[in-house]
Amino acid sequence: MDKRRGDKVVLRNRRARHDYFISDTYEAGMVLVGSEVKSIRDSRANLQDAYARVVDGEVWLYGMHVAPYPFAHTDPPDPMRRRKLLLHRKEIIELTRATDEKGFTLIPLEVYFDDGRAKVRLGVAKGKAHYDKRQSMAARDAQREAERAMKGWRE
Repeated sequence: MDKRRGDKVVLRNRRARHDYFISDTYEAGMVLVGSEVKSIRDSRANLQDAYARVVDGEVWLYGMHVAPYPFAHTDPPDPMRRRKLLLHRKEIIELTRATDEKGFTLIPLEVYFDDGRAKVRLGVAKGKAHYDKRQSMAARDAQREAERAMKGWRE
């Protein structure tokens, strides 16, 4: 992210790329309450079990836990409530088509701020089988070994 514009990644779903094959990504805005924004800025949120769905032509984020902001003067909203995501109509149609295919789902990959607005990066994902995860780890280890060998060769 470009730090000059004020972009800042505050949450990452680290398990997403381990558990899923990500085919496409989309940027979406989130409808939040003021105290939720402050809580997310303090990284007091969790994407671990979060997912998104298209319901009646709208995209909703489920399962994202946002801890109540301790200094809020109003009643805190439900930490596990569903949150509306803001996308263009064409993107919503693309997401609907993608998730209608068997095995595909929408997974939040990261939450970040873009010019002061909270955004979420959604990935169209297909679940990995156990052997796929082993292959990914083996490829990562092989890449790491190759980099070590090249480092020693350059010196």
